[in-house]
Order: sequence, then structure tokens, then C-alpha cells
Amino acid sequence: MTEISPPKGRGALARREARLAWGLLLPTITIVALVVIVPLLAIFWISAKPVKLGDLRPAEMRLRVTLRDRGDVPQLEYRVINPSRDQVIHKAGFTDTLPQGVTLTGDLPQGCALSGQVLNCDFGDLEPAYNERFRIDAQVSGDVKAAEQAVRDTEPTLRGSADNVLTNATFTLENFTKLFDSGEFWSVFGVTLFYTVFGTLGALVVGLFAAMLLNKSFRGQGILRGLYLFPYVAPVIAVAFTWITLFDPFSGSANALLVQMGVSQGAINFFGQKPLALIMVTLFEVWRYFPLSFLFILARMQSIDSDMYEAADMDGASPFQKFWYLSLPQLLGILSVLFLLRFIWTFNKFDDIFLLTGGNAGTRTLTVNVYEQAFAVSNIGAGAAVAVVVFGCLLVFSALFFRTMSREEGL
Repeated sequence: MTEISPPKGRGALARREARLAWGLLLPTITIVALVVIVPLLAIFWISAKPVKLGDLRPAEMRLRVTLRDRGDVPQLEYRVINPSRDQVIHKAGFTDTLPQGVTLTGDLPQGCALSGQVLNCDFGDLEPAYNERFRIDAQVSGDVKAAEQAVRDTEPTLRGSADNVLTNATFTLENFTKLFDSGEFWSVFGVTLFYTVFGTLGALVVGLFAAMLLNKSFRGQGILRGLYLFPYVAPVIAVAFTWITLFDPFSGSANALLVQMGVSQGAINFFGQKPLALIMVTLFEVWRYFPLSFLFILARMQSIDSDMYEAADMDGASPFQKFWYLSLPQLLGILSVLFLLRFIWTFNKFDDIFLLTGGNAGTRTLTVNVYEQAFAVSNIGAGAAVAVVVFGCLLVFSALFFRTMSREEGL
């Protein structure tokens, strides 16, 4: 009897279904690529540019035209300005159509020509911070005030172009060189690691204990679960202001309680002195985001088969042994995922620290440094360079994480 071997490779129907599936996914993939990849490429591009906040708008020639009545001879004044401090405007010039009743009678500046009522001027290259006035004698027929208004209402056509630092082909590693050469970067990096590692581990540990507490049925369980979720669902600006008020060194309830109990001899500036400020913002991170870990861990714990615990009870296992040998292995997968997500989110966290301390008192992280470089110092290139470093750190961490975690843990 002849054996029938199964067909090798994919058939025509399978290939057609694959093409259809990719065609349906193509719009989604394109949108995700535009939303994620394009801004990322823009940050990489800007990080290699010595660009300031004022360089986002390319330099353009400015022209102010006024008619001045100086006694017997009115004068038409053109003020030519290059507002940039470091960019040259090439092939600068303008074309202005004079209003009716205004006639130029004086000598024209070099590079200017008059054809009827049309004045055309070419100045060549305007150096940075160029600011010159050109006055030409004029003759006004009719009302001088009306002629002055008509001159102000004219809209000359301006010419000229300047190199845009964002779009030219000049690249430099100056931003990264200054970033890594400064001793401040490594201290900021250390603060970021402390805040991220302890904030992430603290949120996981507190969430684990909260899930273990609510894994039993008791009266008021739903109310307590809702209270546990409050820090996570409350507006961050509200809870941050509450913490600042609570721990205020002059009017905070926490300081008053510590003084009355004899724990402290005087007021403590929790958010204004090193290293206490960093510890406080880390505790805020743990308190605010442990409910997320709590929800996922509790859901996983409630899906574990209870037969294992009944068998362990029959064998005389202690509560710690049941947790260590039964619960924890079942929770490693969700704990790994939560650690990865919380680490990335905490490493990128900006609003919590900025609202609590503004990055002062030793709480300046890399994300706060991005904001200060880009907007406080107006150095967009340096801010983008710090953002690239943040991306690189998270990329390395993610690669190491997926390399070390086993597949048995669900990753």
C-alpha cells in the first residue's frame, strides 16, 4: 500500500489568506509606525544638531517702512533687520510698491533701482544682527498724514533665505560630548536609577502584600479594594498637592505630629533637603502606583487552583511555605511583566517629581533634565540628547530583561 505524504510548504489558499491578513494589518502597522517611529527619528535627528529653542524658526529678513516729515523734505525710511544672532541671510532684498502721491527724489541706496512706483533693492548677504536704516528724500502730494498711513499699510515683498539648522546636513556630537563630560550627568543618572529601582520594587512588594490581604473573603472587602485604588485613579496634581501640604515644614500635619511625639526637635523639610527629598518622592511613587500591581497580582492569585493549597494543608505546610513554594512560582510571570512595565514607566516619569520638588534637592532625574535643557535653558539639542540616552538605557534594560527571564515565566 502506498503511503500518502503530506504536502510540503503552504498551499495557494494559505498564501492567499496570509496576503489578506497582511493587507488588513497594513493600515494599523502604518499608523503605529508614524506615531512611534517618526517622533523617535526626529529626536535622534535633533540630538545631533546644535539647535536652540530660537532656532526652530529660521531667520527671516524684517523690513520696516515709515514716511517721516522732517521739515521741508519728507523722507522715506527703510529699516532692514536680520534678527538672527548667528545665521546669515543670503540673497536678501525686497520689492516695494510706493503708494500714489509719494515720489522718491533723493539718491537711492546701493543695490536699489526705481521703476515707476516700484522700488527694488538687493542687499546680498545680511550678516547676523544686521540692523541698518536707509533714508531717501521723497516728495508728497496731498495730505502728509494720509501718505504716512498709506506707507505703513504697504506690504513689501521680501526675499532671502537662511540655513535652517534643523534641516541642513551639519551634524555634530557636541551635545553628547557636553552631556557625558559634565559630572552632573552621572549624579542625575544615579538619582534616576535609585528612584526607578526602589520605586518599582516598592510598588511590586506593596501590591503583592495588598493582594494577599484581599485574596480572602471578608466583610467590607469591596470597600477596601476601592480605597486601595484611590492613589492610582486620583488626579496626580491633587495627590501631589496633598503630600506637599501634609509634609510642609511650617504648616504640615506630619511635622506637627512628629514634634508633639518627641520624634523631631524641629520642623523637617521633607521635600527640600537631601537625601530626604529623594526618599520622599520614591515613597510617593510606591504609594501612587502600587494599586496597579495589586490589581494584576490579585487577579492572578484568584485564578490559582485551590486544590494545591488544600493538599499543602494536609501535609502540614506553613503559610510561608505555601506562599514560597506554591503562590510565588505561579506569580513569577505576572511579576516579571509588571516589573518590566513599571521600570520603563518609572524611568520615564516626569510629572510626579516636577510637581513635588521641581527637580530640586537632589531629585533631578533624566526626564526632568530633558525638560530643563530643552525649555528652561532653551537648548533643544541637549534635551534631545538626554532623551536619546533615556531611550538607550531602556533599550539595554529591555534586552537584558528578555534575555535573562525564562520562557517558563510567560515571557
